[in-house]
Amino acid sequence: MKKIIAILCITLLIVSCGSSKKTTTKKGKQNTVKVDRKKKKAEKETEVVVVQEEAITETPEVYANKTEEYIAIFSDIAQNEMRNYQIPASITLAQGILESGSGSGRLSVEANNHFGIKCHEWTGAKIYHDDDASQECFRKYKNAKYSFRDHSLFLTERKRYSKLFELEKDDYEGWAKGLRAAGYATDRKYPNKLISLIERYQLYRFDADVLGKESKVSDKHAVVKGDTLYSISRKYNISVTELKSLNSLDGNDLFVGQILFVKPIPKDY
Repeated sequence: MKKIIAILCITLLIVSCGSSKKTTTKKGKQNTVKVDRKKKKAEKETEVVVVQEEAITETPEVYANKTEEYIAIFSDIAQNEMRNYQIPASITLAQGILESGSGSGRLSVEANNHFGIKCHEWTGAKIYHDDDASQECFRKYKNAKYSFRDHSLFLTERKRYSKLFELEKDDYEGWAKGLRAAGYATDRKYPNKLISLIERYQLYRFDADVLGKESKVSDKHAVVKGDTLYSISRKYNISVTELKSLNSLDGNDLFVGQILFVKPIPKDY
């Protein structure tokens, strides 16, 4: 009888141990599943954040033409040079546009040289390019901003340009004519080319900004090649709808030389 009782006790003990082990194992699986679910949820949330960040990426600026883009990129540098060296930003920009082909010329692309400055006593990197003579030596810069600085130093350190600094700081016409008179360029039309660029793209507004003057931005805009209603509206900070309304335009077509009003006409006009 005692043996039977002992066997029953041992049997019960084995069964209870086995069931407790099964419970522990089952519980462990449940915990693992919960952890996996949390991990997957966290990964999904991370994916959503990444997608949202990509969705708010800014759209690249759209410009009417390469000259407009050039002005947008280098106007700040030209203004900084004006503050430091008293050369009108409008003149610096116009010269850069004219001499670098709005940044598309070989010297500007391969050497960051926007003003065609030759080597002279230059000890830095060089590039050879056909100009007045075959394979002339030109300065090569690591960054375009150094080309703008060298342009400022080129004008301020040579006595033949000293009279230019006696002009009013925003006298771009005087500077344009004075540069050729001092021997900067041999092209007789050089002054007119600079003045035309300054007035077409209203580069004088950058001079006014540096000097703290009210800009004399025109109430009208002459359409140039590459202009669109959108680019013009962005330039004058008005909507396309307002621009079309000001000029009684039904469609979006423009033609070169077309004159558009870019500011509201006074009620008593």
